[in-house]
Amino acid sequence: MIEPVRPRRDNERPGWKERLKSLRYVPLLLRLVWETHRGYTLTIVAVRAVRSLIPVATLWVGKLIIDEVISLSASQSDDFDRLWNLIVLEIGIVVTGEMLTRLSSLIESLLGDLFSNYTSVRMMEHAATLDLEHFEDPEFYNKMERARRQTVNRIALLTQLLNITQSLITLVSLAAALLVYNHWLFLLLLLTVIPNFLGETRYAALGYSLLYRWTPQRRRLDYYRYIGVSNETAREIKTFGLSEWIKERYRVLADAFYEENKRLSIRKAVVSTLLSFLGEVGYYTAYIVIILDAVSGAITIGTLTFLSGSFMQARGRISQIFTDASRIQEGSLFLKDLFDFFAVQPVIISSKDALLVPEHLEDGFVFENVGFKYPGSDRWAVRDVTFKIQPGERIAFVGENGAGKTTLTKLIVRLYDPTEGRILLNGHDLREYDLLSLRKAVGVIFQDFVKYELQFDENIGVGDIDDMSRYIDDEAKKKDVPDSMVTAAEKSLASTLLSNFPDGWNQMLGRRFEGGINLSGGEWQKIALARAYLRDAQILILDEPTAALDARAEYQVFLRFSELVRGRMAIIISHRFSTVRMADRIIVLTDGKVEEEGTHTELVDRNGLYAELFSMQAEGYRGTS
Repeated sequence: MIEPVRPRRDNERPGWKERLKSLRYVPLLLRLVWETHRGYTLTIVAVRAVRSLIPVATLWVGKLIIDEVISLSASQSDDFDRLWNLIVLEIGIVVTGEMLTRLSSLIESLLGDLFSNYTSVRMMEHAATLDLEHFEDPEFYNKMERARRQTVNRIALLTQLLNITQSLITLVSLAAALLVYNHWLFLLLLLTVIPNFLGETRYAALGYSLLYRWTPQRRRLDYYRYIGVSNETAREIKTFGLSEWIKERYRVLADAFYEENKRLSIRKAVVSTLLSFLGEVGYYTAYIVIILDAVSGAITIGTLTFLSGSFMQARGRISQIFTDASRIQEGSLFLKDLFDFFAVQPVIISSKDALLVPEHLEDGFVFENVGFKYPGSDRWAVRDVTFKIQPGERIAFVGENGAGKTTLTKLIVRLYDPTEGRILLNGHDLREYDLLSLRKAVGVIFQDFVKYELQFDENIGVGDIDDMSRYIDDEAKKKDVPDSMVTAAEKSLASTLLSNFPDGWNQMLGRRFEGGINLSGGEWQKIALARAYLRDAQILILDEPTAALDARAEYQVFLRFSELVRGRMAIIISHRFSTVRMADRIIVLTDGKVEEEGTHTELVDRNGLYAELFSMQAEGYRGTS
């Protein structure tokens, strides 16, 4: 039996201090709602204010109608004008209330959709500013997952705030009548609903604690569900017979969450039922007092109806206020997650008065004793790295896996900053440059490049989105494919795929969407290379650019490769020495340090690590007897 990873226990349950402190996020939510659509927000507030007066108006007119009926019956009068006027007035109030309720629901629904869209866009905007280290931190993913869920859930918190405001206004009007009649009844009413409020608040906090503690496990459930039914994993899951194993891991973890949630739900239901009896006792005690007064003639039958209705509605309103307050308190705990995400700030940012990367570099990159540790790691990924890359020079990084090759490219584009030492470009520290300008000047194709399940032209166009967006965002595609995109596809051999695409440049790739087709790894890599050709970058970084290509395609790519890097700095990472040999200079890395440096011929003659790796690969191609 597979044992699920146990979540954190109840000692992390938020206390009263934390619950009250979390309420400070409510004004921030209201500001987000106001920014979403001011017109809808003002309309909702106005409609809710009018709706709050409907209940007391209905009860009061009902009282007048009953007293009028009794008066007419006692006097045997046939003057029904005032009675009919009161009936028409009550119908008008009820119809108005119903129309306002429908209008309120409509506008709140529309505002909810807009709020979800607005906060989702805000999340994407903020995520784009964060450092790469955030996205490589599991705890950050937990925070982001909780925040993501709030983009669709937190508009309910606004509804609860509006409900409380509306209920408070209604309650004030109802309480006025009760207080005038007998203030002890109102105090009794308060005492009977407070225990229920305390119970709701306690279990709201427990519910939040459960969901908070289970965030990592819920992410894992989502992942198991995804790989269990994904076209991307189907082939391997079937081949290795993983379906039963994945299903079992999902079932065990899901059942564990269900059992803990069930225990909490049962406890909440039992306690809530017991506390609700207090409310019933309080209500009927007050009801009996009112009835006795009516029997004794102290009040009219109409007043009896008005007071009993007011007491019932006041009780319901107070209970609803406490329930909504409890939910707001719970919601504010979840709301904290959303604003905690927005509070995460990047470390790698553009400095004040940042420099723009010049169009023509007079000096290239200079690494001066660069060392780097990944966040949370004590191991140096690279250490004491010193070398230069001149403008127009092509260099290659060679080394075994984990030697630090890809780490150096991440430092070049400032996905990370060095832990020690510095990197210069054109004589200035990389930290002095504007981030957008630097990354615009660098074209990178990583080994694990993204396979966008978009159209063929869009997959290439993302390589230079600033110039291509006008074309690829035109859904009608009335314009011709840009010459630069056509040229990039030809140079990378991605254009050879067009003959297999029924929809040509508009062919959807991947199986996620209708009409999409799957590609092989080599075909995807040609598209990734086309992005590099498309981007007018001064510095090109190609991480295993031909790893998935067959020998013929690799040879054809290299015939065009020199044209791609002409006049530009180029950094090539490859395990294929046929690729590496085209570099002007080769830097050999081992354990994060520069082991050797020179041309292919120089390094082979030196008979060091490079020569050893080269000989091993050559021997593998020749085969052994």
